[in-house]
Amino acid sequence: MDLSSDFRQKFLEACQSSQIGKKLPGSLYVHISSLHELPELLQISLEENRPKLKSFYFNVIKFNYTKESISYLHYRDFKSCPHPILETSISVKFFSQEQKLIDYKNSKNPPILHRKETLLSPQHPLYKKFSNLSWQEEQEGLLEKAHTIGTRQRWIQRLAARRIEIHDHVLACSLKLSPTDSRANIISEPKIERHKAAIVRQDLSKPVRIALEAQLFQANTTFFDYGCGHGRDVQLIAKQGYPSSGWDPHYQPQAPKTAADIVNLGYILNVIEDTAERRRTLLQAWDLTQQVLIVAAQVMIPDTNQDWVAYGDGIVTSRKTFQKYYEQDELKHYIDQVLGVDAIPVAPGIFFVFRDAVQAQAFRASRFRSRATAPRIRLSVRRFEDYQAQLQPLMAFFTQRGRLPTPLELEADSLEPLLKTFGSIKRAFRLVLQATDPQEWEAIADKRRNDLLVFIALSHFHRRPKLSQLPAEVQQDIRSLFGSYQQACTAADLMLMALGRLETIQQCCAQSPIGHSHHQALWVHHSALDQLDPLLRLYEGCASRTLGRPSEATVIQLSTRTPRITYLHYPNFDRDPHPPLKMAMQIDLQNLQVRYQDYDLDPRPPLLHAKDRLVAPDYPQFQKFARLTRQEEQWGLLDDPTEIRDRRQWEQCLADHCATFRGHRLVRRPDADPIKLKFLKAQVRWRQTGSPNHSPPHHSQ
Repeated sequence: MDLSSDFRQKFLEACQSSQIGKKLPGSLYVHISSLHELPELLQISLEENRPKLKSFYFNVIKFNYTKESISYLHYRDFKSCPHPILETSISVKFFSQEQKLIDYKNSKNPPILHRKETLLSPQHPLYKKFSNLSWQEEQEGLLEKAHTIGTRQRWIQRLAARRIEIHDHVLACSLKLSPTDSRANIISEPKIERHKAAIVRQDLSKPVRIALEAQLFQANTTFFDYGCGHGRDVQLIAKQGYPSSGWDPHYQPQAPKTAADIVNLGYILNVIEDTAERRRTLLQAWDLTQQVLIVAAQVMIPDTNQDWVAYGDGIVTSRKTFQKYYEQDELKHYIDQVLGVDAIPVAPGIFFVFRDAVQAQAFRASRFRSRATAPRIRLSVRRFEDYQAQLQPLMAFFTQRGRLPTPLELEADSLEPLLKTFGSIKRAFRLVLQATDPQEWEAIADKRRNDLLVFIALSHFHRRPKLSQLPAEVQQDIRSLFGSYQQACTAADLMLMALGRLETIQQCCAQSPIGHSHHQALWVHHSALDQLDPLLRLYEGCASRTLGRPSEATVIQLSTRTPRITYLHYPNFDRDPHPPLKMAMQIDLQNLQVRYQDYDLDPRPPLLHAKDRLVAPDYPQFQKFARLTRQEEQWGLLDDPTEIRDRRQWEQCLADHCATFRGHRLVRRPDADPIKLKFLKAQVRWRQTGSPNHSPPHHSQ
């Protein structure tokens, strides 16, 4: 690199003029997420020095224009720790290319970082959270004489002297503060009224409803609700025939704590302000669990305009209840760490924890099982008709698993007649193939191969199990459909590698026969996810494996521009011809940042059009949706998508076309102007004929 005085001056000017980064005397600090916003000279300098480094992880760059060097810094837990510790540093000299490594891993007093937001772009999703902490610290005078708080011990001493703790980037009164301390007048310790957090409900709670839909409840399954509140879940589960009981420290303190197959710990951890008690509660609920523990906690970020007080590692609401708002991965890590398990996310803030690891893998695999129906009988084969009742269990098994069963996998009352009549399972299935299309059976086998590939590929992210740790039927599926577990894992890993190329995703979305390409994304109804190309199923699975797919999600957007999945909630999708968007949850797959947008009170929410394009042809309402879309196209309602995005625009479009709805059918408004109506009908006729030699009719005022 040319280190002439001209370059030195330009490098200095680039550092000082940078609109991004934390500027200190003689240096500029920038987080790696913001490097693309630096002046070009700094980006070039960085790239020219990067190859000199050996394998080394860093997340902050320091441009030192007085020492003419670049330092690559690794601050541990940059995102989650309010003041992360500097773990390692490598400095590279411009002139000599000399490298200097400093390791602080074993240091008793390592450097720490303040004002993290200054290293980020203002558009970064964590910028506001970090800047709010710095503002609080400034108000409390914690950042005065910054040169004296640059190390961990000095910072801890200052916090202790001010009787302040930091929990999830919020200042709080130290829990060790005595009631007589003068500091208590500034940050007072509120009274927590825990019982007010219990909600009176008419229906099942969301966690229990999801468990019921996931078929965790089998014959004679017992249920216990730990912290049952008013006991509605216990009542409703008991009505469905499952032995149920519950305990609550306020509403049912005398009830016994009973072991059960399924134990529900629903929205309890987030209302316990004492961290030690919170841990004990989780362990006690786990001790009562014989099969599955349901853990649910709040993960939504609270409205910062609400009246709440920072307390412990959460907040105290205006109702005097405590709330700990978890990040999804934070909650999973907490459950895993306390219980020594691998909790399965099934929805935002909701996890299933299985006692039996094999049962857990069976549940994971079942979540990626696509729908299939047995092929129709195409030919009249007398012998098949004679023995169709005996062959039905065999056909049902193949439809479910994509392979023939072993003798041990069929019930004795189904196996014995088959063997007696045909001699073997394979011979029996040959008769089935004579009466049906063999290619349809092979298509079912392909479906099951793809299901397994998605399951195995996603298991890469959470300690892929050994073959022996999988359920026996899944082991047999793999041997039959892939030959060996190694071959299945190799094929799954190749899928993961393909997923890393965005152009491959773009191509798959463009060629997908299911869903609608719109706004640089593939839009698909949740019911059609399992019919997508396996690579696109894996793409969506990378989001749902961490957060769990929201149960309210109606439509899923698979972005083709950036690695991003968005879950959209359209209430009344089937009944409303053009349902309004209620909620959107966007997941950035690069950093797993989650963004929520609520349209519930928006007077102009976005509307959904052409619903038939999002569902598969076998969707029960498909024909009705498709007829409406064709009618709207003929009436000219869908000509300009930019003019019908929200409710107000759509209502105006309907008024302009003298149109209204009767169910999923367009009709003319009874108050329509006769002359305008005549013109509109003429336009429809022109569209239906589609004559290229005639121009469309024009309406003269």
